[in-house]
Amino acid sequence: MFINMTLRWPDPSTSTTGVLAVDPVIGAIAAGNAVVLKPSEIAPATSSLLADLLPRYVDSSCIKVVEGGIAETTALLEQKWDKIFYTGNSKHLTPVVLELGGKCPVVVDSNVDLHVAAKRIAAGKWGCNNGQACISPDYIITTKSFAPKLLDSLKKVLDKFYGKDPLRSEDLSRIVNSNHFNRMKALMDEEMVSDKIVFGGQSDEHQLKIAPTLLLDAPLDSAIMEEIFGPLLPIITVDKIHESFDLINSMTRPLAAYLFSKDSKLKRQFERNVSAGGMIFNDTGIHLTNQHLPFGGVGESGMGAYHGTFSFDAFTHRKAVLDRSFLGEAKARYPPYTRGKLKILKGVLKGNPLAMVQAALGSGWA
Repeated sequence: MFINMTLRWPDPSTSTTGVLAVDPVIGAIAAGNAVVLKPSEIAPATSSLLADLLPRYVDSSCIKVVEGGIAETTALLEQKWDKIFYTGNSKHLTPVVLELGGKCPVVVDSNVDLHVAAKRIAAGKWGCNNGQACISPDYIITTKSFAPKLLDSLKKVLDKFYGKDPLRSEDLSRIVNSNHFNRMKALMDEEMVSDKIVFGGQSDEHQLKIAPTLLLDAPLDSAIMEEIFGPLLPIITVDKIHESFDLINSMTRPLAAYLFSKDSKLKRQFERNVSAGGMIFNDTGIHLTNQHLPFGGVGESGMGAYHGTFSFDAFTHRKAVLDRSFLGEAKARYPPYTRGKLKILKGVLKGNPLAMVQAALGSGWA
């Protein structure tokens, strides 16, 4: 993960600009990010100092300092970032919460209750508006050796849910409109995809219905491997289940990611290595109903979150308020500054008890 920090301010003070630059860098690194720091060209001495000192004391693979002005900032902003931390000013700025959807993967391990997994995948995919939902499973990843068993179980479940003629089922939702119907048909009819259909594929334009459709190993560069938002469900096979992590991460980050497995170690690895707005083990979609969980995306699938108290947080601002008495004046805070005062101030910042007492008592050297 990379964060571009474009810091612009008129304050020429090395101490102030240094703190404003380094403070968010510390938080970003602590949270596991790599950082590109762009100090302000308005304070060139501080910018040069940061560019000189940071590479000496931190891993250069984690933090890069880029100096320069408008041209360099513009070039940085043309790159793809996970987050931008900006210190400066703006005439108009409106905070946003974006829920953008995404291509939600379902990874199915061989160590599962297969029948239960198939039912829950089917319910999350076709039971939820026939795939027309932002958290609907959009593709499955499983191993080549397990795919035949999974396919067979999904077929049995779909036959039970919607019958042999699913287009007549009252439990199967219609496609929302003719444009969306035609888009689904175009995805199925694509030359390198049409022969990958292994189940379903029936459609009725008059009813705007398309049957639950399974595809096996559709090419990764086909249009169907973009967000589908409909009743088509590609199944992608890999040699080993852990290969699914890299495959998911090679695509846009999803609004939700699902893993079916009894393997607790695999679950933890999935949680640590896959970036997604939300994550469920052994089910699909139900996190949307839990008001105690934040709901939102990450990267291409959105920013911010809502639900329950998280909705309240999304539409409020945490205002910092501090109320002091007129007691406890620290002479070391005020000019003229001396080495003695500097020693006290450094001690306070480091949490040194003696320095704190000296500051509280108003000690300091003239």
